[in-house]
Amino acid sequence: MTYELYYWPHIQGRGEFVRLALEQAGAAYIDVAREPESAGMGVAAIRRLLADETPAMPPYAPPILKVGDTLIAQTANILQFLGARHEVAPADEAGRLWAHQLQLTVTDFVVHIHDTHHPIAGSLYYEEQIPEAKRRAEKFHAERLPRFLHYFERVLRVNPAGGGFMVGNRLTYVDLSMFQLVAGLRYAFPRAMKKIQPALPLLTALASRVEALPRIAAYLQSKRRLPFNQQGIFRHYPELDLRPPRAAAKRKTVVKKKSARKPARKAASTKAKKK
Repeated sequence: MTYELYYWPHIQGRGEFVRLALEQAGAAYIDVAREPESAGMGVAAIRRLLADETPAMPPYAPPILKVGDTLIAQTANILQFLGARHEVAPADEAGRLWAHQLQLTVTDFVVHIHDTHHPIAGSLYYEEQIPEAKRRAEKFHAERLPRFLHYFERVLRVNPAGGGFMVGNRLTYVDLSMFQLVAGLRYAFPRAMKKIQPALPLLTALASRVEALPRIAAYLQSKRRLPFNQQGIFRHYPELDLRPPRAAAKRKTVVKKKSARKPARKAASTKAKKK
């Protein structure tokens, strides 16, 4: 069977997590929106599918996987389906649930990553929300980025099966998603990743092993793998990356000077009241 993947043609986005699983499985698939509209495909095919009121279980948004007459949406849901079909998921129920739980955690993390550059609304241009994006990115580097990455490192460390995999003792779609996260974060936030990676030896090693898998390596070198760009989830805006050490130190100095003035103003105000 040839799968039909419906996702936007010019970005990796959430569809890339699905593509990596399809590529590793060696599954035949059509990336519908990248095919010509003259053949009934292209972006027009996505819009037709979303507008179609015929399905009893309509999908909300891409990525969508069409399997025969069945439509499967939501990244984690698609990966759960493919994992069971193509042996990139655990065979036991507990393992499958654990893999799905981890993929849902990836989904949560992806939202935080996206919102560093679109903290107000996805319908606004980045340039319309730069001040808010800077504030959001600062909190992201201080809180969300280390918390999620240290959690994934911990999962690798405590896995009783060993072998350096996220679930059990063999490769699953969750490992493929870890590679995509690391690759995307390195592109979007090179300074932040350079700083935190020494504390993530297992996650870094896993990403390197996935990148070297024959099918994944071939895919990464092919035209099917789109480069990261400024339209997807992972975007590189230097002003949203971790501040360089000098800039951070300079900012702290300015904050201290400002805070030092406040008591003086308060004292002057109190003195004026006494008069």
